[in-house]
Amino acid sequence: MQYISTRGDSLGQYCDVLLEGLAPNGGLAVPEQLPHIDAATLERWRSLSYAELATEVIGLFATDIPREDLARLCAAAYGGGTFAADEVVPLRDIGEGMTLVGLSEGPTLAFKDMAMQFLGEALEYVLAKSDRVLNVLGATSGDTGSAAEHALHGRDRISIFMLSPQGRMSAFQRAQMYSLHDDNVHNIAIDGVFDDCQNLVKQLASDLDFKRDHSIGAVNSINFGRISAQIAYYFWAWLRATDALPAQDRTGFEVSFAVPSGNFGNILSGYYAKRMGLPVRKLVLASNENNVLDEFFRTGHYRPRSAERTLATSSPSMDVSRASNLERFVFDLLGRDPQRTAAAWQELDTRGEIDLSSEQHRLLPEFGFVSGTSTHEDRLATIRTFFENSGVTLDPHTADGAKVARDHVEPGVPMLVLETAKPQKFADLIAEALGTPEEMDAATRALLDAPQRVTDLPDDEQVLRAYISERALH
Repeated sequence: MQYISTRGDSLGQYCDVLLEGLAPNGGLAVPEQLPHIDAATLERWRSLSYAELATEVIGLFATDIPREDLARLCAAAYGGGTFAADEVVPLRDIGEGMTLVGLSEGPTLAFKDMAMQFLGEALEYVLAKSDRVLNVLGATSGDTGSAAEHALHGRDRISIFMLSPQGRMSAFQRAQMYSLHDDNVHNIAIDGVFDDCQNLVKQLASDLDFKRDHSIGAVNSINFGRISAQIAYYFWAWLRATDALPAQDRTGFEVSFAVPSGNFGNILSGYYAKRMGLPVRKLVLASNENNVLDEFFRTGHYRPRSAERTLATSSPSMDVSRASNLERFVFDLLGRDPQRTAAAWQELDTRGEIDLSSEQHRLLPEFGFVSGTSTHEDRLATIRTFFENSGVTLDPHTADGAKVARDHVEPGVPMLVLETAKPQKFADLIAEALGTPEEMDAATRALLDAPQRVTDLPDDEQVLRAYISERALH
C-alpha cells in the first residue's frame, strides 16, 4: 500500500510514514486508497484473538512488513500480560442502551496504550532493519505522553522528547510520565497549554533540515501507525457486540460508537473503519468545554481557540483547540483534493478559521458524524448516575462520551462508548462526583510518591531546539 500527503506528494509505504510523522510539505500521511472488508472476512475474523485480529487489520496497511514479522510484533504488543484483561479489550453493559469498550487495560491505564504498545514494537523493528536511530518529539495533553514513554523507555535506538503543559495534567498523569528516569526519556513541561506544545512540535517538524539532522519522528496521532492500530479495536468491538446474534442476522448489523475527542485521532480511526466496510451507524463525537470540534460538526465552521481561550477542564486530555487529525477528515470531505486541503489550511493559518458550512449537510448522512458538548457539571452527574445504576465508575473523559451518547441512543442499535482511561487517574474529580475517591492501591501510592524528573522550559522554539540538539541520538 502506498501513502500520500493530504497536501499532495507521494510518501512511500507504511515503514516510511512510520518514521516520518509530519509530511515534508506539512500535510499528514493517508493511504492512497483504503482497503475494503466484506462480511465474509468479518466472519472469518470472529474467532481470532486480539493480537491475531490486529495482525489482520494492521496488515492491510503495513503491506511492506512480512506477515510473520507483523504477527510477532502484534503478539509482543498485546500478549505476555501487558494488558490486564485476557481478552485485551473487554466489553461491559453499563445500562441505558450503552456498552463500555474497555480500552484502558494497558500499563498506563489509558486507551493510548492500545496503539502505543504496537508502535513501540514496530518502530524498534523498522529502525533495526535500517540501522537507524529516532528521536521522537511529541506533545501530550495527558495520556499520550505516558503511553508513549512506557512503550519506548529503555529502547536503544529511540530517544523521546515529550512536551506537556505545566500544571494542566492530573497528579497521576504527571507521576506516570515524570517518574520514568531512563536516559532515553526527556520530559519537558512547557509554560503554556497543550496547543502551545503541539505548535512547537509542528514548528520543529516542519524544519526539514533540523528534522533530518536530528532524526526527528512522531508518535502522537499524526503518525499513521497509531491510526492503523486504533482501527483494529473498532473491528474487535463490533465483533464482540454481535457475537450473541444469530449468524444470519450479523451481516450489516449496525452499531454506533461514542468517542471522547480531543485531537481527533481516535474517532478518525472509527471513521476509517466505517469507510472500510464496518457496519457503523453513527460516530458520536463528544467534546468538553473546549468544543471547537462540536462546533465544526454542527455548523461546518472550524475556529480553533487561542491559548488564552483554551480552558483548563476536569477532562484535561480533551483540552485541545486545534485538532491535528481533522486535516485527514477534511481531505476526504473535500474530495481527497490535496490542493483544496492545502488551501483550507492556508486559510486557517491566515484567518484563524475554515468555513466549510457548505459541506456540513453531508456530515451525518454520508460520513456518520454527530456531536455534542459535555461540561464539568455534566460529567459529575454522569459519573454519579452510572455508578449508582451499574456500579461502574467512569473516568471524566469517558463520562463526557456517555453524556453525549445519551442523545443518540436508538432502539436496536448498540451504543458502544469507548473508554478513555481508568478513573484512578483522576481521583480528585471522582471524589467530587461520588463523595469519596477511588480507593488507592499500593502501586498507585508508590507511583505518586516516586521521585519525579522534568525540565521546565518557556514556550520558545529556539530554547527547545537547543535542548534537543544537546541530547538527541545520532
